[in-house]
Amino acid sequence: MFSIGEFSKTCQVSVKTLHYYDKIGLLKPVKVDALTGYRYYSQPQMEEMLLIQRLKRYGFSLEEIRGMLACGEKRELFSKLLQQKEKLLQQKQETEQVLRELSAHLLDFERTGDIMGYQKGYEIQVVEVPERNVIASRQNMSVDEFGKYYEKLYQRVPEEKVTPNGMVGAVYYDKEFNRECSDIELVVGIREREKADRTIEKGLCARTLHRGAYSTLSEAYAALVTWIGENGYRCSGAPYEFYLRTQFDGLSPEDWETEIFFPIEKK
Repeated sequence: MFSIGEFSKTCQVSVKTLHYYDKIGLLKPVKVDALTGYRYYSQPQMEEMLLIQRLKRYGFSLEEIRGMLACGEKRELFSKLLQQKEKLLQQKQETEQVLRELSAHLLDFERTGDIMGYQKGYEIQVVEVPERNVIASRQNMSVDEFGKYYEKLYQRVPEEKVTPNGMVGAVYYDKEFNRECSDIELVVGIREREKADRTIEKGLCARTLHRGAYSTLSEAYAALVTWIGENGYRCSGAPYEFYLRTQFDGLSPEDWETEIFFPIEKK
């Protein structure tokens, strides 16, 4: 057996942390001296401690680690590790994207001397948009659920014998935006008017094109709202967006293109 000091030094973990792990039931000493209260640990617990440290580096919470240590199913443990790998890869991609955005921001700031100059690069147009026939799926959803509902829409294409025209988008109905739950309608454009769920009405719109990841779409929306207010218009309907160039075209996020429309009318 190892004293708590020896165990701490060997595993390179503080005594305070070992006390905390004991308190929460993550790693209890194999023996506690009844007279002195000294804690003692065994050789197998050293291996367990090293595993805990590794799982922490992988990003698992202590609660998750406790569950994994209690799990005897190898397949379940393997699945949890695999899921964490996918999560870390996603975080890596998101971090790389943020770094690219920051690099572009720095270049723009250095060139213009304006830390918010990147917000002023949107070209706003007033356009008369045509009618658009769509099949649609509207419900309260999170942004992360788009894929699930688009999949259901595309399942309808062969079932209902409709012909997509390449237009894919989303309409936002809530006055406030909540990434976790908003009233959103996903749409896929089709050629057959008689088979459409509805028609997006023709009319006057303020339009702009956003180039970049969806995480920065708010900058385009803000530019449109500001322009509308400054030019004697007001919003007359729910804004919507169409995805012109996406990851499905084999493009990196900085090359994605999203067309954004705000129905408007003169004040």
